[in-house]
Amino acid sequence: MSQTKGQKVQIRAYGVKVLLSHHPRVRRLKRLHFPSGHGNKFWTSSWLLMDFFNRKGLPARSRVMDVGCGWGLAGIYCAKKHDAVVTAIDTDSEIFPFLQLHAEINGVQVATMKRAFGGLTHADLEGFDVLIGADICFWETLTYSLKRLINRALRSGIKLVLIADPGRSTFDELAEYFVEKQGGKILNRTVHRPRRIRGRILKIGSIND
Repeated sequence: MSQTKGQKVQIRAYGVKVLLSHHPRVRRLKRLHFPSGHGNKFWTSSWLLMDFFNRKGLPARSRVMDVGCGWGLAGIYCAKKHDAVVTAIDTDSEIFPFLQLHAEINGVQVATMKRAFGGLTHADLEGFDVLIGADICFWETLTYSLKRLINRALRSGIKLVLIADPGRSTFDELAEYFVEKQGGKILNRTVHRPRRIRGRILKIGSIND
């Protein structure tokens, strides 16, 4: 952990460095870029995905799509620790400088694409092995969009879908649908670094079969 004048400005867990919002380099970006919504921070359910891959593994050179990526930490982890080829998707391109800053400090490259969930076509999805998302199902309208996206991803040949969430009612609705329709599983997960975080992961399919 790094500190400036007694204030923690950086954390590290699962081999990934994260600059906090008051780090000088993040503050500099905030003066230049203005992400909409909640793009001014990273989503903590990203740590649940890192813990999953840390335990279960990910074949090297897997092609990973990180949807609703925000600062892109889960995708950056996959690139850094599992040599994945990662494309990060977000509807707000103003978030990408924050993602690229974290890719830089973690020594990886991550491609970016500006798309809404509904804007991802079969052509966009083909060739990817894994689709991941953290804290992306927080509105009722997103539940509908994600159902369509995940079904499209599975039809396009994506082998594994992982969606992490603290356990919102909207996520529960999404997860229950895929448990019934696609044989998905709901994994309860607690991590203890960088702090105690509890949540759930919707898992559909497998990359290791």
